Amino acid sequence: MRSGNPALKQSTFLDSSSGAIVRGGDNVMTLNGTVNKTGMLLLMCVLTAAFAWGQVSTPQGIVGAAPYMWGGLIGGFVLAMVTIFKKTWAPITAPMYALVEGLFLGSVSAMFESMFPGIVMQAVLLTFGTLFALLFAYRSGLIKATENFKLGVAAATGGIFLVYLASMVLGFFGIQIPLIHESGLVGIGFSLFVVVIAALNLVLDFDFIESGVEQQAPKYMEWYGAFGLMVTLVWLYIEFLRLLSKLQSR
Repeated sequence: MRSGNPALKQSTFLDSSSGAIVRGGDNVMTLNGTVNKTGMLLLMCVLTAAFAWGQVSTPQGIVGAAPYMWGGLIGGFVLAMVTIFKKTWAPITAPMYALVEGLFLGSVSAMFESMFPGIVMQAVLLTFGTLFALLFAYRSGLIKATENFKLGVAAATGGIFLVYLASMVLGFFGIQIPLIHESGLVGIGFSLFVVVIAALNLVLDFDFIESGVEQQAPKYMEWYGAFGLMVTLVWLYIEFLRLLSKLQSR
């Protein structure tokens, strides 16, 4: 059950002390329950995103976006770490993550929309179109999450993370990694690669959630599975925004 998503890794369904699979008895994780909770998290995220958008988007342009953007980014990261390390808290921390992440997404989306009108709707449609297309491919057996597939996607995801981390650290010293953040062919190619890897992580997430259901994980893991899936969707949406902005900049 290898996944590139840090929230959904091999040890998620294991007890930290005994190493045995944690089972929920009669009150177990179900696929429908996970789907419902994913929908709830997405709704919460959309509500706070709409609020943040309305606050920063004015007739004079984008005003006061930084508190929503950085507050949502840092708050979302902290809540994600808490959820990953305290899975039993997921029924509380996962909704909090969705609400806080919405502030980040709303402010960032408003900024992109002000520069490239129509880009947000395109990114939303591409994100959910990718989600449903890959879900159909996974359920129909067109894509199978084999061990080699999981290993490849996890390795590529780790590589992308290291590139972004290096880019962020170098940015503090005024150094930019050349080409990959620009709107040239290399930059667009890099964004396309990242979008593909982010999309393939959805397949791993589907497989991982299905494994949790088969292993009769505890009921709170529905919230955790929904949280992990949302982490990937947020990443995919941001990467679509970046790709589309590069394409429209040419």
